[in-house]
Amino acid sequence: MTDPLTRWREHAEDAVLLDGFHALKHALRFGAEVPVAVTTDRQAALALAEELAGDVRDTLDALLAQVPGETYASLVPRPHPTGVAALAVRPSREANLRRLAHTPRTAPVVVLDHPRNLGNAGAVIRLAAGFGATGVVTTGTLDPWHPTVVRGGAGLHFATAVERLGVEELPPGPVFALDPEGDDIRGVKLPDDAVLAFGSERSGLSAQLRARADHLLRLPMRPQVSSYNLATSVAMTLYHWSATGGAPAVS
Repeated sequence: MTDPLTRWREHAEDAVLLDGFHALKHALRFGAEVPVAVTTDRQAALALAEELAGDVRDTLDALLAQVPGETYASLVPRPHPTGVAALAVRPSREANLRRLAHTPRTAPVVVLDHPRNLGNAGAVIRLAAGFGATGVVTTGTLDPWHPTVVRGGAGLHFATAVERLGVEELPPGPVFALDPEGDDIRGVKLPDDAVLAFGSERSGLSAQLRARADHLLRLPMRPQVSSYNLATSVAMTLYHWSATGGAPAVS
């Protein structure tokens, strides 16, 4: 068997970096193919698995290879406090597109229109996974599989379909776009096949996305408060969907 550093180098160019124990844990739970995983302390990593992730403990035991701290630090841009890192095979674009386009959908798709902040995008993906959303789509230049986004999403990219698309390529379904001039969301029942669109942190919805929207909705907000954080807006909207008849995949 090849050593872990050689395997890492073989896969590094095309694989997804899983930065930290929790990202690896979640990726494994949701079926990610992980060809190599390293840690600076196998005993500590497996003890953490015993405590927090017993369902993947045996998988981690077979997968984790211990490497010196300096080797680990050379493999990741920001070493994680847990001293764990792995590479996973990214789901194919074709598979994600099939999942996004499949009908009838039982949960919404979240669209981030020209997002700017990598951490915000990761937080939204984590939220979408928690609510059982069908997927998260970004428009614009931000790569939703950037390592910083994956880190912010805690490896939960593998629990939902994550892709970058043009507005003209959005999945089927009625588009509900969040906008301060829209109707109060509290008076609207969001269907399971909804496409929920959120504008960028700075400039809101693009003209192209606004033109594509079937409905404009606004979140309740106290006067003189400027806006909510993007992830907060997504959380409020997904909660409204789940509370008014949606069926998030949670127990």
